[in-house]
Amino acid sequence: MKIGIIGGSGLDRFGDMKTVRRQSVRTPYGDPSCPLTIGEIDGIELVFLARHGDGHAIAPHEINYRANIWALDHLDVDSVIAIATVGGIGEHLGPGTLVLPDQIIDYTSGRAATFFEGPGQPVTHIDFTWPYDESVRRLLAAAAAELGEPLIGQGTYGCAQGPRLETAAEIRRMARDGCDLVGMTGMPEAALARELGLPYAMLAVVVNHAAGMGDSSQGISLEAITATLEATMLRVRNILSVLVRQATPRSS
Repeated sequence: MKIGIIGGSGLDRFGDMKTVRRQSVRTPYGDPSCPLTIGEIDGIELVFLARHGDGHAIAPHEINYRANIWALDHLDVDSVIAIATVGGIGEHLGPGTLVLPDQIIDYTSGRAATFFEGPGQPVTHIDFTWPYDESVRRLLAAAAAELGEPLIGQGTYGCAQGPRLETAAEIRRMARDGCDLVGMTGMPEAALARELGLPYAMLAVVVNHAAGMGDSSQGISLEAITATLEATMLRVRNILSVLVRQATPRSS
C-alpha cells in the first residue's frame, strides 16, 4: 500500500516519515505546489505533498489542484488523505474538534475544476453522490479510535473561495444550506481525485468558530487560530502515524 497525504495549513511536513527523496513531478497541468516527499513508516510507502507549497506561500485560490492530484496519481498512490483546517459552523464544532466530513457544498468559482476539458476530450460525468471514499474514512476512524482520539464521523464541508475569511452573513447562509464546516481548499481537490479514481478522504481540523459564531461573534482571532493549530496538528500526526502502521505493506 502506498498512501498519499496532502498537508494543509499547519502540516507542511510529516515528522514520523523516514524521507527517501524529494521528487519534482512535471504534469500536463503545470507544476504541483512543491516537490513531493517520498518516504516510509515501518515499510509502508508514503508520498507527502504540502498543499500550500514550501513555506505556505500559495493561497487557496491559487493552488494548482490539477497538478497536485495528477502528480500523486503519477506516483501510484493507492489512496489520498487530505488534511484541512476549517471553521466550525455547528455549535458543537469548536476549536480543536476533529471531523471526518461526508459531504461537500462548493461555493468556489474560477478554479480549474476538471481534467475532462480541452480539445479531443469527451464529455465525461463522474458520480459524486458521496464525495469521500468510505474505505479511507474507515481507516482514519480506526486510527483515531485506537488512540482514544474523539472524532466526529460526519459533516458537510462548505468550500469558500478565499483567501479572505467569510462574513457573518455568508456563514449564516452556509448554515441554512446545511454546512457544518467551512474551508477553502476542499474543492476541486476531492472531485479531481474522483475523476482519476483515487480513493480520497479528508480529516478536517476545526481551528476557530466560523464568522459570527460562538467566540467569533465579533471577529476571528488569527492568533488563537495559530495556537489551536500548534496544539491540534500533533494529534493529527499521531492519527496518521497509527493509520500508516495499521496498513498492510505491499507483498514483494
